[in-house]
Amino acid sequence: MSDIRQIIAHNIVRLRTERGWTQAELAERLSYSDKAISKWERGESLPDVIVLKQLADLFSLRVDDLLMEGAPMQCGRAEKVRKQNHMIITLLAVMLVWLIASLVFFIFTFLPYSPGKWLIFLFAIPTSAIVLIVFNSIWGNTKRNYLIISVLVWSLLLCVHFSVYYALSVHLWVVYGLGIPAQIIILLWSGLTSPERTPKKKVKKEGDD
Repeated sequence: MSDIRQIIAHNIVRLRTERGWTQAELAERLSYSDKAISKWERGESLPDVIVLKQLADLFSLRVDDLLMEGAPMQCGRAEKVRKQNHMIITLLAVMLVWLIASLVFFIFTFLPYSPGKWLIFLFAIPTSAIVLIVFNSIWGNTKRNYLIISVLVWSLLLCVHFSVYYALSVHLWVVYGLGIPAQIIILLWSGLTSPERTPKKKVKKEGDD
């Protein structure tokens, strides 16, 4: 029994760390406490059959895989391939934005008077940021969104500044003042959402045995 406990404990630790999850994050996904996860990973107790099935489904494995040494390695490789594919798809979407911007720029070069045509590439920056936010929210680490949102805010202010300059020949430097409170709000927002790593305490048993 002790060997089974250690194998399951080792597999849970490996699967959790491959996903980059903390014990609290895994506990939240299973609706258990992080204390129960800690006991399982130390081999002090065994998760029941229902929890083993939950773990297997969570990591796209069979229950038998959790009872065998080294089997979850396949999950880690599959996860790396999945992340790589997500990254490629995201970059393709961003490059599509810049391809469209290049095509529009090329069309504008045939117009008799278009001094501000380079603004097309400037507007491609916040557009790319929006695309990154969408894909990162679906597949990536949502914490990166705060950095991307910062890029979005400041690039939009740049677009406003230079658009006003080419339209009215006025440097609207004051517009950057809006970026300071906006950046503070983003920082405070990121601070508010950080405690989500601590799972809510559930009424469920801790699955000691």
